[in-house]
Formats: sequence, structure tokens, C-alpha cells
Amino acid sequence: REALVSTAGRLNGSARVDAFLDFYFDFLDNTPKPRDDQIYDAMLCMAARSEPIKHQLQGQYKMIGQVLSQEFEVQYSELDAASAEELSYLFVCLMCGHWKMVASLGFAEKHRHISRQAMDRLIRSYREQAAVNEVTVWACEPEKKLSDRKIPQP
Repeated sequence: REALVSTAGRLNGSARVDAFLDFYFDFLDNTPKPRDDQIYDAMLCMAARSEPIKHQLQGQYKMIGQVLSQEFEVQYSELDAASAEELSYLFVCLMCGHWKMVASLGFAEKHRHISRQAMDRLIRSYREQAAVNEVTVWACEPEKKLSDRKIPQP
């Protein structure tokens, strides 16, 4: 968090969104993304059985999304709130999926170029055509007790 704030927090305008995206896809020269992806992978596994861990991760990803959604709205005035929120959700999904492939499955980090370019293409598409879904972005499913979940046992 400190690395991101120290970089993006100093910038204005279009450079802020680029700094966010570049940070999370590890393109900033002097501010490398922390190498904690295997820890997040483990935490996601643990979240299937732990409500506190699940809520903590939900909060972290939701916060990233909400901040980025605001940044999208500021930088791209043609985006409505729904489009900015969808873009922020797609960013978190793309970023998490990319780093899971790298950290847990051993794919080359250079794939970050593909993921970062995909984000640019998503932004362009939303600038051209607004969101049409009637989904509340960042909403969670109603709580279920862990005992009510059907989790296969090994």
C-alpha cells in the first residue's frame, strides 16, 4: 500500500490511473510490486473455510476496486459510474488471475504485458460503449454458514 500511495499519490491526471495499473502489473522501475502472490493464493484457499479471512480479502479487493473506480471516473469523464465500477472489478479479476498463474503455476512474469495491454483495451471499449449490466458491482452473496456450504472433502 505504501509503495502504491507514494507513487500514484504524487501524480495528477491521467498519470494516476497508469501508475495504479503499472504498479499492479509490475511495470514501475523504482517501485516493484511486492512478491506476496503465493501468500494471497494460500489465503484464498483458506477463505473457503474461514469467514474472517474471507471478509478480510473481500475488503482488500473491494477497496482497491473502489479507489480505482474513482480514478477511472476522474480520468475518463465519458465513463459513467457503472462503467467505472465494472472496469475496476475487471481489473481486480485480471490482476488476481494473472498473478495466480505466475505465482502458483509458474507461468512467466512477462505475461504481465498481455494482462496490462488487455486492461488498456477494456478501458477503450468502455469509453466507446457504456456498461449495460444491472449488477451491483462489489456486492457479495448473502452469508452462508460454513457448515451449510458443500465443500468436497479430500
